[in-house]
This record gives sequence, C-alpha cells and structure tokens, in this order.
Amino acid sequence: MKPTPNRNIAADLAALDEKVNALLPARYQHCYTSVSPNSMGSAGLKYGPDGKVAWDEIWTTFCDLALAGGPPHRGELMLPVAEDEAIAAPDRQKEVLVELDRAIGMTTGMPVVPGYAPGWLGVKCWGPEEAAWLQLAVTAENVSARRRQSILQLPVGPAFRIEKEIKNVVVSLAKANHYWDGHLSPAQQALAGENLWEPATPGEIAANPAAYEASLNEIESLLKPTGLPIFPKQYAGWIGIETRGDEDAVWLLRAILVEQMLVRRQGKVLYLPVGATATEGQAARVGSVFCSAWELCTAAAPRRAAWRPSGSTRKA
Repeated sequence: MKPTPNRNIAADLAALDEKVNALLPARYQHCYTSVSPNSMGSAGLKYGPDGKVAWDEIWTTFCDLALAGGPPHRGELMLPVAEDEAIAAPDRQKEVLVELDRAIGMTTGMPVVPGYAPGWLGVKCWGPEEAAWLQLAVTAENVSARRRQSILQLPVGPAFRIEKEIKNVVVSLAKANHYWDGHLSPAQQALAGENLWEPATPGEIAANPAAYEASLNEIESLLKPTGLPIFPKQYAGWIGIETRGDEDAVWLLRAILVEQMLVRRQGKVLYLPVGATATEGQAARVGSVFCSAWELCTAAAPRRAAWRPSGSTRKA
C-alpha cells in the first residue's frame, strides 16, 4: 500500500492518540500494552432458592472491554435471528424474552421493550448517545446489536439457552453498561456518534442484493491495496481483513472505533460493516477509514513498545 502523499504521520498519530484516550474510560487511557486481549475464563451461573439464575450475583467485576482491546465475550459473532425462526415457536420465544427481561433488569436496571422486528428485543436507554455507545461496545464483544433512536436492539430467539446465548446477551450488555455507567465522564458519553452504518442482516441482503453487493465490492476494492487477506463473505453484513497479529488488530480496532464506526475482531481478523442500503459514501468511508488506520498502524509499529498482556484475573 503506497503511503498518502504529504501526510504528516507524527501529527496524525498524536491526534489519533487524543481521540482514543477521549473515547475510552480512564483506566484504558495511555495504556496500549497493558490490556490483555486474552480471555480469563467465564464466570459460572449461580441459582437462587427459586431455582432461577441469580444474574445479579454472578460477577464482582468484568474482563477488559473489547472496544479497549480486551477479550471479546464471544470468540465468534452471535448472528441476528432470522424473522421466520423467531416466530416459528412463539411460546418458547416468549420464555426467552421473559428470562432476558429479568436478567437485564437485575444486572443493569434497564427496561426491556419490544424490538423493532421479530428476532430482536429492545433495551431502553436514556438517550441516543447511550444507545450508540452501547452498540459500539456490545458489537465489539461479538454480539449483534442495532439501534433505533434511544433503543438498543439485541438478538433473541427460541433456540437460546440460558447457559449459552442468553448469557452471552446478558454479559455483553452488563459489561458495556458497567463501563458506561461507572467509568465514563459526561463528555465521553457523547462521543459514540449517532449515524452508524449497520451490518446488513441476511433478510436485508435478500431484499436488496444489488445494493449489498455493490457496497461489498467497493469496500473490497479499497482494502486490496493493503495487501492483507480479505474475507468478503464469511459473515453476512461483514467483511473481514486479516492483520499481522493480535497487537495490530487491537490497535486498529481502537483507531476505527474513534471514527464512530462499528468494528469487531476475532483474533487477528477485523470485521467491518457492510450495509444493504445504498447510503451515499458509506462504503467508501468504511474502506478509507481502515486504510488510513492501517497506514498509521504500519508507521507506528517500529515505535510501539513490545506487547505484553497484563495477566488480568477479571472474569467475563
């Protein structure tokens, strides 16, 4: 990839550092090498006298935030639930919704409301800023999340199990809310933005395949000059690009997040969103944001300190 002519790399790196530190909680500011990207294990479920999960007694603290470079709660993406699957077993779907409502209330105090479509539940936030920040954070945990104004949307399906998918949704939201509510200043809480290009669902792709393919092809063409391996169709709504290692992936994830763009990682592979709407300039922006960040990452590599995970003992 050819360097951008006349780009002031030193100035751009300094500006990026300011933006990263402005977005992240204080514990993650100015600490690129002390956040462990490796999972420390999962907290087990506890049950109350009524036989139900005591969701509010499971965690005393949480793993490092994935958007700060910590381990994503899930190793692979929790995909959205197809609408036909969500409505195929209404009684079981209701049971899952009731348990998620109970768990989210116990762990965050946030009210659950109907989702915008089958396969989604809504979590009412105090405003669009909170919903946008939580969407960034939950997505980075590899759990699908959408936003409709001040309502965060999370996946729900009749096949969800308490110890697996239900727990994944609850943990990712509780973890994100913990940092939003207790570790961010009011100024930081307004930095997530409002106009995020969301990854298309399989249903949206089927309804508008031409627009989706056009966006996917445009992003892929912009990423090719980096010389990095590209995975355009591993996940619906996402295009993957393989970095040189976990250190680069974490560095790039933070550099992309501060541009108010959804991004997640699985090991050293970063995934960027691909929408099914032909919103002017969005596909080009995805490609250009990554390429700009990659140029800075490459330039900064010789100056970065050796990466040494911290060995945190926090549980996810």
